[in-house]
Amino acid sequence: MCSLDLFRAPLPEGEVTLYEYNNELVPGASYESPPPSFQAQCIDLPVLMLPKEILKAPGRLEHSSKDAFIYYQETVWKRCINAWREVGLSGLLDEIAKSEDEVPTWLKRGSCCALTVCRWLSSFHSSLFPHLSMKSEDMIAEFSQAVDWTGCSLRAFAWHPHTSKFAVALLDDSIRVYNVNSTTIPTLKHRLQKNVAAMAWKPLCASLLTVACQSCILVWHVDPTSLSTRPSSGCAQVLSHPGHSPITSLAWSPAGEMLLSASPVDTSMLVWDVSTENCVPLQRVGGGGVTYLAWSPDGSKVLAATPSGVFRVWEAQMWTCERWPTLKGRCQTGCWSSDGSRLLFAVHGESLIYSLSFTEHDGELQGQVGGAKTATVLADLSETTFETENGVVRIGGEIHSMTWDPSGQRLAVIIKGDPTVERSRTVLAVFRTRNSPVFELLPCGFIQGEKGSEPQLMSFHPCFQKGALLTVCWSTGRITHVPFYFVNSHYPRFSPSYSPTMAGSRVYSSNVPELFSEN
Repeated sequence: MCSLDLFRAPLPEGEVTLYEYNNELVPGASYESPPPSFQAQCIDLPVLMLPKEILKAPGRLEHSSKDAFIYYQETVWKRCINAWREVGLSGLLDEIAKSEDEVPTWLKRGSCCALTVCRWLSSFHSSLFPHLSMKSEDMIAEFSQAVDWTGCSLRAFAWHPHTSKFAVALLDDSIRVYNVNSTTIPTLKHRLQKNVAAMAWKPLCASLLTVACQSCILVWHVDPTSLSTRPSSGCAQVLSHPGHSPITSLAWSPAGEMLLSASPVDTSMLVWDVSTENCVPLQRVGGGGVTYLAWSPDGSKVLAATPSGVFRVWEAQMWTCERWPTLKGRCQTGCWSSDGSRLLFAVHGESLIYSLSFTEHDGELQGQVGGAKTATVLADLSETTFETENGVVRIGGEIHSMTWDPSGQRLAVIIKGDPTVERSRTVLAVFRTRNSPVFELLPCGFIQGEKGSEPQLMSFHPCFQKGALLTVCWSTGRITHVPFYFVNSHYPRFSPSYSPTMAGSRVYSSNVPELFSEN
């Protein structure tokens, strides 16, 4: 079992990690003046600085803009329809109960009784799932993959799956799109683009970016050949569903056919056909909602974490699932191997990396997830101390997020520090991995930023040809790119639509064997 004791001590304050070469992490004095050896590698990617000071925080945090307009008396039925769309059943019943002279007495009394029952059930449900009593912003901050979603200027990051283009969501509710091959930087803004929690580019498509917002999903169509820096709001589709907000996670199928969305307040995971704006809910009792989604690269399985001590793995052929309970807390994060045969995950409040392995069968048990019945512990990242030039440094603790590079040879982990412990800090640790013929997890080193900065978000470039390229968003607002130069081992490639069948015993049949029919 790997631990932080096997790592080399972190760099002294004032030095930054630039790249990996010959299995060594190479430091430098700054990102602006890298050594000649790094300049020769020709990494033509922008090192950005987007601090909070240059961004204007949004002034209005309402779910809608209706309070900004002069009051106009609408009919009761129109108000009921709007309440149903915005809040759901409880909003509809509340609107009827308040309309004394516009609805029959028996309907008003019935709505009052039903509303009382709904509120009692809601309070009981909230006692089981405390996150339901949170405000939307607090809920997003709790379940976001960003370490400090509330305080950092960078809230979400997404690489395009096929080109050197990425999107960054900022504190002021805007999104900027950077393209290596273009000097134009489109800035995306929309009245519904509030409190962005996640973003995802559609695979096999050059221009479609989905954004998880507080009240809806925005689907931006960003023309890569356009010279406009401010695409109009008409370039964005709006996808919404009653009771499905705030949205904290999105995941596209590798073939780009379906989009998954998750909300901590909705026990249904929604499967969207973006072209028709239709969705199918995949609902399971228990868990209190869905917080995090991760689709395996081979397209066969989906990890769905919940706010409670249980997570599910769905197979994406017949849409059945298996349920795995955890002992101490909810599943915080997870990532898949390149062939979908292994799932690594971490539990909230713990310092352990767990592994679930899945084996391929010859179609004997079609429509089942399968996999190991118990998870194994791969690494213990509990706190340890290192002697540096600046004194003793404490590193280790709770795992916040993980990402695995497409070649399957580098694993990056953000480990949160303990704010109550002196000289304890949040760090980014990188491991060398190998999934075949046997699984290996070896220490690579710590990725260090400028003095006073801590890692907030990270993402591997999906198609870096010289090894792996890790992009890191820091608490200071800087975005850096750390290349890892190595020769990729040969891994079997799977078609995005290929879904191997899995074996297992804990399967819950789905009523949605075919999510969308062809028109």
